[in-house]
Amino acid sequence: MPNFLEVDVPEGAVALHWFEQSSFALKNSAGTTILVDPYFPQNRPAEQFVHPEPPIQEAEFPTDLVLLTHNHGDHTCIESLQRLEDAWQPKCYIGPIESVGKIVAEMVPGSKPMQDEAIKVDLNGVQIKKISKRMYPIDKTIVAVANETISCHRNGEEFTIYPVYSKPPEGDPNAQIAPPDVTHLGYVIDFSGVSVYISGDPINNFHRHDNLVDPILALEPDIGFLTTHPTEGEFPFFAGSLATAKRLKLKHAVPVHRACFVTRDYDPDLWAEPFGSSDPTPLVMERNSCIIYPN
Repeated sequence: MPNFLEVDVPEGAVALHWFEQSSFALKNSAGTTILVDPYFPQNRPAEQFVHPEPPIQEAEFPTDLVLLTHNHGDHTCIESLQRLEDAWQPKCYIGPIESVGKIVAEMVPGSKPMQDEAIKVDLNGVQIKKISKRMYPIDKTIVAVANETISCHRNGEEFTIYPVYSKPPEGDPNAQIAPPDVTHLGYVIDFSGVSVYISGDPINNFHRHDNLVDPILALEPDIGFLTTHPTEGEFPFFAGSLATAKRLKLKHAVPVHRACFVTRDYDPDLWAEPFGSSDPTPLVMERNSCIIYPN
């Protein structure tokens, strides 16, 4: 199993690290690292958490950009974000308006002085800012809006982040699903020519919503990290997760939002059982593990 921090990523591939729950890291051949929904709390009561120790210490994980899917505590965790800011001063925090608002209200500048390193960010083709480590967190935030393209230039490479809805803002009245409490996004990240889909926390019947599926399908993602649960109706059940993977025409699908909370854990092998030979290939990753994709 490759070590994410040490591995040299070949051109045309990405390193993908899944920690637990919905926390991920991506690294391209230039060494740029994106951290998604970092959630590594230190206080982990046995009755609440599956594992007594967090998968990493933030100070051990150099980070260039942070992506946030929505403003729930296990996706926008100020405790982890502040430790990342103190250790590495990531050059950009990208998330929906509520997550950005939380950063602005609660985070403070990193205490460790860092060499200034800029990253250029475009929104729908228009340069909006150059962001550097020396800025305050409030000045390094970008509000992600569904279907607005974010292009980033870092380490001599350009990569693109496409925010997409994971839950429709209006909910689904026909299915008696209320509007979500906050904006819920997913992302398709085009990184070194590999297209990675991060689902966030999707609506239970996601695969039935053409307005959610079509923008992702048009981006032709290769691999998808899919939040699911066998019984909890906020997310797609296992059958709905398979239906989502098929509708998105993924090559590989990875089950996530597990191995963290006792009450929300599940057996990923049971999730993989319904996948057939003509379906996307199910890929079960171990907690806190890394792969090179494609390999």
